[in-house]
Amino acid sequence: MTGEPPATSDGPLAGLRVLDAATMIAGPTVGRLLGDFGADVVKIEHPAHGDALRSHGLREDGDSLWWKMIGSNKRCLGLDLGEPAGAGLLLRLVERFDVLIEGFRPGTLERYGLGWERLRAANPGLILLRMTGFGQTGPYARRPAFGTLIEAMSGFAHLTGQPDGPPTLPPFGLADSIAGISGFAAVLTALYARDARGGEGQVIDLSILETMTATLGPESIGYDRLGVVNKRSGNRSTSNAPRNTYLTKDGRWVALSSSATSIAERLMRLVGHPEVIDEPWFSRGYQRAAHADLLDGYVQEWVGARTLDEVVAAFEREGVAGSPVYDIAQLVNDPHSREREIFTPVPDDEFGRARMPNVLFRLSRTPGRIRHSGRAFGSHTREILAGELELSAEEISDLARRGVIG
Repeated sequence: MTGEPPATSDGPLAGLRVLDAATMIAGPTVGRLLGDFGADVVKIEHPAHGDALRSHGLREDGDSLWWKMIGSNKRCLGLDLGEPAGAGLLLRLVERFDVLIEGFRPGTLERYGLGWERLRAANPGLILLRMTGFGQTGPYARRPAFGTLIEAMSGFAHLTGQPDGPPTLPPFGLADSIAGISGFAAVLTALYARDARGGEGQVIDLSILETMTATLGPESIGYDRLGVVNKRSGNRSTSNAPRNTYLTKDGRWVALSSSATSIAERLMRLVGHPEVIDEPWFSRGYQRAAHADLLDGYVQEWVGARTLDEVVAAFEREGVAGSPVYDIAQLVNDPHSREREIFTPVPDDEFGRARMPNVLFRLSRTPGRIRHSGRAFGSHTREILAGELELSAEEISDLARRGVIG
């Protein structure tokens, strides 16, 4: 690894140094995950307005709670990369860092004089993650793209919703989050190739459309081999049944999955219809899916006559794969969430602490940690420029007066 991280860094990625120049959710999620496991992540934002995510979502006392999460474990540097002086400062930082994450439209870094050849000349070991909606090449490469467009174009929205309803988009950044987790894996893969296999730095071309498409299962091979274009099926599955949501006597919803035939058998015995188990179609999931109306009717009749607590207790007793449909308050307060610390209190400069999702996975010997939530815009600009590049107070003040930093 290059340079020296702050002394406060810990975790399995301590020593890794990351420049996060992306905006909104996808690219910054990569930086957040790397930071959770100990990387020193410097968040680069335009000095005039900062990351657009700072103005999104729920707010408390003017602070975006979404930013508090995505900006966690990052130092904040206001820097205008479109200014020659700002681009020059980035090049100097690149010499000391391992990874640069960017999410501009293709060609933007080149227009700033920060194309790959120049970045590689500054640091041959650099990993450059280029996170865009459609990738660096192709007829749509320069189109503006947000997760909503990707969720629509990937086929996700086409498959989501009731059969007689419109295509349905998620109310959160699904495509961006999937791309962010994929980018985390891509960066670690490139670092392994560089550090463990004696390689060099390289460019990662990550398309959010392609990562979202990869989550949709066998849609493409089904079309390729059979000409099948699946349609919306609500909460049902074309692969197995019963698989749906069902309303309890006390107005709560439960979800069920019968991907395994053994689970489907237990469920039908529980709801009082063991006779269907002997039907010739019952032993195969896709054949059960063709009889979903019958099976769902049996399940809903049984569930609808009982309270949620009664239903869940019976599921657990009989080994049926079912669970309540939770909202966020119910999940946060669930005893399993509490014991597992799925959500954790994080130190916060404004609120004292803020509860947010814990680190993505648990490592037994080298666990990650969220050291602090997202901090104020430009809060580390002077620290970074003085500590990393040894700029004087006068030089920093001059850059601030010219609007290059913030």
